[in-house]
Amino acid sequence: MNTDDRGHPAAVPRDAGPTAPAGAGREVAPSVVMPAYNGEEVLARSLPPLAALAARGEIREILVVDDGSTDATARIASSFGARVVPSGGRLGPGGARNVGARHATGAILWFVDADGVVHDDAARVLSRAFERPEVVAVFGAYDDRPAAPNFLSQYKNLAHRHHHVRAAGEAETFWAGCGAVRAGAYAAVGGFDAGRYPQPSIEDIELGVRLRERGGVIVLDPALQGTHLKVWRLPGLLRTDVLMRAVPWTRLIRERPACASMNASWPERLRAAWAWGLAMSPVASIAGWVPPWTPLAGFAAAIAINTALWSEFARARGYAFALAAMAFHQFHDLYASAAFVACALGWSPAGAPGSSSSTSV
Repeated sequence: MNTDDRGHPAAVPRDAGPTAPAGAGREVAPSVVMPAYNGEEVLARSLPPLAALAARGEIREILVVDDGSTDATARIASSFGARVVPSGGRLGPGGARNVGARHATGAILWFVDADGVVHDDAARVLSRAFERPEVVAVFGAYDDRPAAPNFLSQYKNLAHRHHHVRAAGEAETFWAGCGAVRAGAYAAVGGFDAGRYPQPSIEDIELGVRLRERGGVIVLDPALQGTHLKVWRLPGLLRTDVLMRAVPWTRLIRERPACASMNASWPERLRAAWAWGLAMSPVASIAGWVPPWTPLAGFAAAIAINTALWSEFARARGYAFALAAMAFHQFHDLYASAAFVACALGWSPAGAPGSSSSTSV
C-alpha cells in the first residue's frame, strides 16, 4: 500500500472493499496493527494473547509500529513474534496505524492499542461480524475488569464500557482501541487523518464518520472485548476529556452537524444540565432559596437518570464504589459540557487537535 507524506494509504491494494466476502481461513485472517510508543510496561501483557491467536492461525500477522520509542519496545515486541515496523518519527497513533496498514498483508486491518489485552475469542468474534459483506468495520468494548485498581481507572474504563455496551449494533462511529476495518475501505477513505490528529484524540471517530459517509456499515459488537491496562490520573483524565476529546469533537460537529447525535444527544444534554443544577444546589440551599434536603434529592435524581450506568458500577464494584463513581460522573458532566459550550462559542485552546482537516477524501 503506497502512502503520502502523512502515512495515509494512497491506493487500494487488496480486493477488500465494502462488498468483499469474509469467511473462515487464514487467507482472510486479520492483520493486527498495534501502534506503540515506550510500551515496554504493557507489551509483555498485551502481546501474548495475540501471539497465541497467531499460533492458531486466527490472525495473519502482528505488526507493532514503533513510534519513536526510547525504551525496549522494539525488542519486547520482537520477542513475542511481532514484526516491528519503525514509524520513522513521532507520528502519533493515527499516523503509526497508517504506517502499519501500509505493511500489512491481510484483507482486514485489526487495530489494537498497546495497552489493551484482547480476549481469547476476539478473532472469532471479528470473523463472525465480517460475515456480512456490507460491514466495513467492527469494534468492541473494554471488559469489566480494568487492570489498574485506582478509583479513576476503574471509573473511566467502566464508564467507557457502559457506553459501548449500550450502543451495540450498527454504529455511526469507530473505535481503534480494539476495532477492525476492511483494508480496501480503509484505503478508499484515506486512512486516519494523522495530520489533523497527531496525538491520541478522536482520529478513530473521524475515520468512522468518513466510512459511513461512503455507505459502509460499522458494527459495535460488545462481545469483542479486551482488558484495559491504562492507569488514569486526574490531570491526564482532564486533559484527555477536554483537550483531546471535547474540543476536537465540537470542531468536528461544526463541520458535520450530523455527528452531534453521537455524543450530544438530548438525553446527554439533560444529564449535563442536571449536573449543573446539582452543583448549584448547595449554594442555593445555604442561601435559603431551596430546602436543605435539595442537594441530596438532586443526587438521588442524578442516579435515577443514570440508572444503567449506576447499575454497571454497582454490579462491577459494589454500591460504595457506585456512589463515589456517580458523584465523580457529575463532575465529568460539568467539565465536559462546559468545554463543549465554550468551544461552540469560539474557545480554541492551544494544543487541542482537530482545527482543520488534512485528509483528501
